[in-house]
Amino acid sequence: MQPFDYPDAYDVIVVGAGHAGCEVALAAARMGARTLVLTGSLEMVAQMSCNPAIGGVAKGHLVKEIDALGGEMANVIDETGIQFRRLNASKGPAVRSTRAQADKRRYRDCMRGKLERCANLALRQGEVAELGVEDGVIRGVTTTMGVRYRARAVIMTTGTFLRGAIFVGEARAQGGRAGEAPSIGLSHSLARLGFPLARLKTGTPCRLDIKTIDVAGLELQHGDDPPPMFAWRQGTITPPLPQIPCWVTYTNQATHDIVRAGLPRSPLYRPKGEGIEGTGPRYCPSLEDKIVRFADKDRHQIYLEPEGIDAAEVYPNGISTSLPYDVQLAFIRTIPGLERAEMTRPGYAVEYDFIDPREILPTLETRRVRGLYHAGQINGTSGYEEAAVQGMLAGINAAIALGFGPDAEPVILRRDQAYAGVLVDDLVTRGTREPYRMMTSRAEFRLLLREDNTADRLLPVGRRLGLVDDARSRARTPRRSSARPRSTMRSRGSPARRSCRGGRRSRSCSAGPSSTGARSR
Repeated sequence: MQPFDYPDAYDVIVVGAGHAGCEVALAAARMGARTLVLTGSLEMVAQMSCNPAIGGVAKGHLVKEIDALGGEMANVIDETGIQFRRLNASKGPAVRSTRAQADKRRYRDCMRGKLERCANLALRQGEVAELGVEDGVIRGVTTTMGVRYRARAVIMTTGTFLRGAIFVGEARAQGGRAGEAPSIGLSHSLARLGFPLARLKTGTPCRLDIKTIDVAGLELQHGDDPPPMFAWRQGTITPPLPQIPCWVTYTNQATHDIVRAGLPRSPLYRPKGEGIEGTGPRYCPSLEDKIVRFADKDRHQIYLEPEGIDAAEVYPNGISTSLPYDVQLAFIRTIPGLERAEMTRPGYAVEYDFIDPREILPTLETRRVRGLYHAGQINGTSGYEEAAVQGMLAGINAAIALGFGPDAEPVILRRDQAYAGVLVDDLVTRGTREPYRMMTSRAEFRLLLREDNTADRLLPVGRRLGLVDDARSRARTPRRSSARPRSTMRSRGSPARRSCRGGRRSRSCSAGPSSTGARSR
């Protein structure tokens, strides 16, 4: 098929419109780059493929860092959240984190609206099949329909779609997400360029029909009052949507017996070549793994989370599984409150390609191809928040490399400056063999990297880049805090210094207050 050369050229092309792709596109476009977003389905922009929630321990820190840099995830969840909670409230301020359940459909629509209204940004439906590279420099992309788009930078935010395969028991189908086709050609294109591909696995639980759940007698869990919000604002803000509770229930011995009996039919435990070969997330195990690995536990907690204020589906948080349909239905009906529950869709596992993140620089630009950037699960990470903050940084650095922004220095955050700095430094220096999840324990400067001092640490960076305007800056004016001098915070060869290795040091690495905030109370 002869490609059709699209008549217009772009500065930046974003492949994918998940949580990483949305932040990429908004950051690059707001900095002045003419940006094109190509996604397989316009209806699935910012889709929450798994749990309908944003934030959590360490993840809430990332969301607030995105907000301080001028991103949108915090604003969108504040507009569409239906239950807000502060986790670890009884512990020290360094590990206190914000989490919110979202109205899944409204979150998706809200984020899509922000992209559609953004200047310099075009959102189009199209599946990218091939990267155009000449002499080691990216030149554009070609879609499965033969349309060739030209660009000076391309940012890959492919999620779980690279050669994605879905598993439900013995059944296997191609797909990056239930009901959506995988990206086969793009994986082959990356392999031809010499990128080393490997496999990872993630999963999701079934969804339940809310009308078939008996919540009488279940533990009720309400959100906090007043609700803790994500975005920095002055004064007390009330969430625009009604706040609703969720319910808590537990598995039991009957549940575990059914799961154990079904293990030979699980793709996780089938012989090599017949099931899943990719490594799954250690810190978010499937129900099968929980029962096998923690055989001494007689029950496991489940949160029944509504997917919206008027949604018919409930997300049973804690029982991700890829067991056969009949086994899923059987064990679900042993759980208190779910004795007559009906599944609206089964749980499944998805296996997909990723690329060793040591293939990228601290700017998230690839070492092999100039102008090509990777962000999100293609780098081996897990979670909406980890993907979004990578997207934010990739979009910023791509725009700067093309001449947009205040100067030519890339933004490379330090380990003592942001959880985002820890995440990127871990990826580019250590790589990963399992889905990487951000945790407070990964940050050696965690006593300084608190949610409540995010604006102190990163607002000046967002302001300098022009991503935080005067109005937002006034609303998020950092509070004054005592700061330790730089010499007491960093030693020669410290991780904070190593985070700038492999690329030019940004002004955010070398300018401004050295402290990331006040000492922990």
